[in-house]
Amino acid sequence: MNNHVRAAVLAAITLAALSGLQASAQLPASPMPGMPMNHTMPGMAMSQADADASPSSKAFKAADDRMMLGMMAPRTGNADQDFVASMIPHHQGAIDMAKVELQYGKDPMLRKLAEAVIAAQEKEIAEMRAWQKQYPIAR
Repeated sequence: MNNHVRAAVLAAITLAALSGLQASAQLPASPMPGMPMNHTMPGMAMSQADADASPSSKAFKAADDRMMLGMMAPRTGNADQDFVASMIPHHQGAIDMAKVELQYGKDPMLRKLAEAVIAAQEKEIAEMRAWQKQYPIAR
C-alpha cells in the first residue's frame, strides 16, 4: 500500500473512531458490552429520530448495522481465523460508508479519500478471503 493510500485509510479510521468516541461519550453505559446505547441492532425498531434522518444518515446507519452484525460472528478460539472473520465485515463497512460519501458527499478531498478507502479495503478483503481459502476453519 503506498503512503498516500495508507495516510488516507488511517485518516478515515481516525475520523470514524473519533466520531464513535464523541457519540458514545454522551450516552449512558450500554447493557451490551462494546455496543453503544444509540446503536440499533438490525431488525430492531427504528426510532423517530432515525425515521426523520436524512438519506445519507440512513445510509450510514444501514452500513453500520450490516458491519456490526457481520462482526458478531461466533469466535473459533483461533486468533488468526477470528481476526479475519471480524476484519472482513469491518472493511466492508468502510467500503459501504465510503460509497455513501461518494453518493451524497460534496467535498472533493473527502470524495478522493472515499475512493482510496474503497480501493485499499477491497484489496485487503481479497487478501483475507484468499487466506481463508488457504486456511479453512477446522471443524
